[in-house]
Amino acid sequence: MAAAGSSPSIVEYFGGEDGYRCGYCKNESGNLSHGMWAHSMTVQDYQDLIDRGWRRSGKYVYKPIMNQTCCPQYTIRCQALRFQSSKSHKKVLKKMLKFISKGDVSKVASEEEPMDSHIEDVVTCDFAYKSESHVSQSELTPLSVDHPERVENEDKDTGETKEVNEQKVESGSPQICADKDTPVPGEPSHSAKTVHAPPKPGKGADLSKPPCRKAKDIRKERKLQKLLQNQMCTLEGSQLQGGDQVFLLQNSKSKTNQPKTIEDFVFVSLPDDARHKLEVRVVRSSPPSSQFKATLQESYQVYKRYQMVIHKDPPDKPTINQVRLVPVSFEDPQFKSSFNQSATLFAKYQMAIHKDTPSDCGENEAENAPNGPECGYGSFHQQYWLDGKIIAVGVIDILPYCVSSVYLYYDPDYSFLSLGVYSALREIAFTRQLHEKAPDLCFYYMGFYIHSCPKMRYKGQYRPSDLLCPETYVWTPIEQCLPLLEDAKYCRLNQDVKAVDEGRIKELGRVRVLHKRTVMPYSVYKKRRKGPSDEASVQQYASLVGQTCSERMLLFRS
Repeated sequence: MAAAGSSPSIVEYFGGEDGYRCGYCKNESGNLSHGMWAHSMTVQDYQDLIDRGWRRSGKYVYKPIMNQTCCPQYTIRCQALRFQSSKSHKKVLKKMLKFISKGDVSKVASEEEPMDSHIEDVVTCDFAYKSESHVSQSELTPLSVDHPERVENEDKDTGETKEVNEQKVESGSPQICADKDTPVPGEPSHSAKTVHAPPKPGKGADLSKPPCRKAKDIRKERKLQKLLQNQMCTLEGSQLQGGDQVFLLQNSKSKTNQPKTIEDFVFVSLPDDARHKLEVRVVRSSPPSSQFKATLQESYQVYKRYQMVIHKDPPDKPTINQVRLVPVSFEDPQFKSSFNQSATLFAKYQMAIHKDTPSDCGENEAENAPNGPECGYGSFHQQYWLDGKIIAVGVIDILPYCVSSVYLYYDPDYSFLSLGVYSALREIAFTRQLHEKAPDLCFYYMGFYIHSCPKMRYKGQYRPSDLLCPETYVWTPIEQCLPLLEDAKYCRLNQDVKAVDEGRIKELGRVRVLHKRTVMPYSVYKKRRKGPSDEASVQQYASLVGQTCSERMLLFRS
């Protein structure tokens, strides 16, 4: 079931017969996917959908037709609790630390990351053109402004009264956290014993005195003690609680002969004379928090420069004709007025990045759960503030079992800091931090891994990671997948020939339908429907979203 108090997801399925331009291989019509418009989406439903290969771009949710599309896109997740930084990752972290401390980093574009961010899959897929070419405006907004209210009223009339707590972000499946008990890397081994060589005669240690300690270890301990006292991390403008600081401290401690973690680099105490100050703020974007609204224009200016410099977009490229920024259930006139004034700016952003906006993550209200993170579930911005100004914005969805990276944009003047890689590492650290409050939240989703596109293979460098089998929807370690993908760009990753899709549709009649403002099972709708049968379309939809989601979400039928 969806989270308590939330309204159900309402989707309109479009199928996926026509191809459109591929942003990876540039094939003009080879990119094939199924799609549906999410008028509302709960975090649990979206979590379950991305665990069946779906992905969102704003309110448009799509699933590549893997055995037909020109560049198969495999959902990839990183096991955040077991993540180990590579040498190139540490190089980026050290570069940032050096820049903040001394300000003397050579301003040369990094070679370790693609020029775009860690989420090019969102940038390069032209859903904007697909919706313009193949989906009419009436299909994109099939529910008029008052329809969601009528749906709400109908729910009341039919005894299915639920508050319109539109927590419309992405959701995933419960089974993916089977690994949540995996020990965190960096934990000391209780079985390991240190063997000391006997001292030479006359040179032995004085056992009556404490053992000598390396000056390096003493300095680290002092820094960690200072961190415990002074470390502050802004989350919706507030300081982390003591438990969070202890977690950061524990994950920052460098054990002897063990590799450094991300936390060792990002939560280290800086010298008093540090040249710069970097602060990462997490602000809710949907519904927009006061911090989000206050920084809206500054955030847009960063995006505008990013598009013009990195993607060579002309200033007048984007238009506003398809943006919908105001939640349909939000009736505050003052909010609508102020937010619509910003729509012109964010429409440009939306048209350039998949026809999306930072706030268009599913027009929803905050979704909180007793055992969830303090910030709640939903859509957020991680704003990177350097010396009091925004230099980058990472858009993320916090879901029941993962942090899902949506996209990133940054000030091109700071490209030399490898902000794509740096923000990905910070998001992995953020996932670990959330895990302390929400034990089930233990994965970091990076979008799609596209082996047939060499520049997109870098996502596989975040280890350990898994790819989703497109036939059985079982997670498979990427090491087992790479040899298969070298032989064929599309393949079944699960090598168990007897394995099947356990979440497949079994009872079509149980699919929930919203028809004429009335919620009903498909078996009832089928009898009431007049005209040609739409069973084939409903069957396809149900097979793609799975039995669980098909019984929770409402499939809109006109």
